[in-house]
Amino acid sequence: MDNSSGDESDFSDSEISEYKDKPYEQLRNGTLKVKYPNGIFRCPFCAGKKKQDFKYKDLHQHASGVSKGSFNRNAKQKANHLALTLYLENELADEAETPLKLAAPVSQENDLFCWPWTGIVVNIINDLDSGNDFENTEYWIKRFSRYKPEDVELLWDAEKRTAHAFVRFSNDLIGFKNATEFDKIFEADHHSKKEWSGSENPSGSSVYAWLARADDFESQGPIGDYLRANRNLKTISDVEQEVVKTRNKPVVELASEIDMRNENLDDLQSKCNQKIMSLSRVLEEKNSMHQAYHEARRKMQRHAQDRIKSVLDEREKMVTDVEKLRKNHESWSKEVSKKIARTEHDKQKLEEEKRKNDMWNSSLRMASIEQEKSDVGFLKLVEEQKREKEEALKKVLELERQLDAKQRLEMEIVELKGKLQVMKHLADEDDTAVQDQIKKMNDELEAKTEQMDGVYEMNQTLMVKELQSNNELQEARKELIKGMQEMFSGRTNIGVKRMGEINTKAFQDACKERFNSEEAEIKASELCSLWQEKLKNPEWHPVKVVAVDGAHKEVINEDDELLKALKTEWDNKIFDAVVAAFKEMNEYNPSGRYVINELWNFKDNRKATSKEVISFIFKNLKNHKRKRGQADSIQKLLYLPIVLALGLA
Repeated sequence: MDNSSGDESDFSDSEISEYKDKPYEQLRNGTLKVKYPNGIFRCPFCAGKKKQDFKYKDLHQHASGVSKGSFNRNAKQKANHLALTLYLENELADEAETPLKLAAPVSQENDLFCWPWTGIVVNIINDLDSGNDFENTEYWIKRFSRYKPEDVELLWDAEKRTAHAFVRFSNDLIGFKNATEFDKIFEADHHSKKEWSGSENPSGSSVYAWLARADDFESQGPIGDYLRANRNLKTISDVEQEVVKTRNKPVVELASEIDMRNENLDDLQSKCNQKIMSLSRVLEEKNSMHQAYHEARRKMQRHAQDRIKSVLDEREKMVTDVEKLRKNHESWSKEVSKKIARTEHDKQKLEEEKRKNDMWNSSLRMASIEQEKSDVGFLKLVEEQKREKEEALKKVLELERQLDAKQRLEMEIVELKGKLQVMKHLADEDDTAVQDQIKKMNDELEAKTEQMDGVYEMNQTLMVKELQSNNELQEARKELIKGMQEMFSGRTNIGVKRMGEINTKAFQDACKERFNSEEAEIKASELCSLWQEKLKNPEWHPVKVVAVDGAHKEVINEDDELLKALKTEWDNKIFDAVVAAFKEMNEYNPSGRYVINELWNFKDNRKATSKEVISFIFKNLKNHKRKRGQADSIQKLLYLPIVLALGLA
């Protein structure tokens, strides 16, 4: 067969009968549907046509007409409609208003044939030189496979030189159709029964074959004997009646079962649609709630940004006003200096103006002094905090000393109790010295017990104070972190570091070496996000405990499978960035495994103290301070960021 330019290969008219089997099988197993409720039939091979619904008779007429060779139909359409014709005749015959008959010549309907349908093959010569295995029935089944034979039996002569073959087809109407095609092929090839009977001495090893009929059944010889022993004579009408009888009942039952399953399928489809609609509503509600949440969050962020912008704008405006006043004052001072050289009167007037200017400068100096006093007070506050921290440290040390004293007292009490028990067991009641010693030890034991109770109460008091002091320090650091984030952006010596967050620069540098700039950014972002999520997984803990100088210490396990794969696939920069982030997270938040903010000294690469942070804020404020005209405005401008940093605004 030649391949067509379409999606599927086409075939010639002579192969229609062979290629009808596949669509016929699809019709039988339900892959292609023909029958629908309310007695409606549809052609599965003519989808998209204007007319879709047929009665049984109309659909049979349509399929039969197309299969017999309409001029505008290709061979594939003919094969499909031939399969539909056979399906209607064999599987849905009970649906017809009047019983249908097999599409066969009228002259054959009352002819007697050997049943089950049998093809007779003669002139089989066992030629060993030909290489054909004529004695094997599988050879003949394979040779006649296009006619779908069920079995082949061979009758050899005594010397096994020549043989007759009996090809048995299925005993239904499809088998008759295959047997008829078998007969027609040999007839068209001039190797039928007519040629065999007409040749007195056929030459060559070509076989002759035909469909067994009544004259073969009644003939004398091995062919007649075999047929009379193994076959019956029947007409096509007899076989049709038997097929209708045997198939009507299961067809009706199957049709009823199909209708019930269709109803169940419709119910399930209805329930499925209801579930889909309910799920769609839930998803819509979820999406609307999610959208409302994000909208509210964006509004809050915009409100906060607008508030910060308004504060910064007000500060900038105040700076501009003060600078403008300063310039005006300088200009005024220059004009006053010029007027001194003119007249004495003007000189006196200038003196007056100068005094006013001095008073104004005095006010500015007073404002500066007030500022310095405030700075001193601020530093005193820092020193006071440092002193309180040192006192808290002293209390901790005192607590440790008290704990040691408590432990010593407990040991002494236990020792005294032991000695007392020994004295009681060994002493005699009449021995006065021993009794005095026991009384003295009892008195000492009571004194030690009272002393230990006092130490315990003091220990509890110091622990409560230490806990309060630590809580206050933690709250202060949280406020400082919040203030630093609001006041400063960009790289500074003192700032806020996100502990446990991977440095993306290492990923960007590594991806730029392998990909183009646009793809490198996307790949670096995906890779960094992937490893950040792995760091959050508490089940991943790539550390091992080793002994270092007699002490046990946790170190990174470089034999971990994920880390080994990362180091093999990428360079050491990415490996070091992931390990550094894991160490930070394992140190600062090992239980939560999420990123936290911490005050950081980037210059020394360590955790920043509260004193360093406050000094840094104060230093930056002093660097931004300029000469301004109004003391109140200057103080407000200078202390506004500090107030924001401490969370008091």
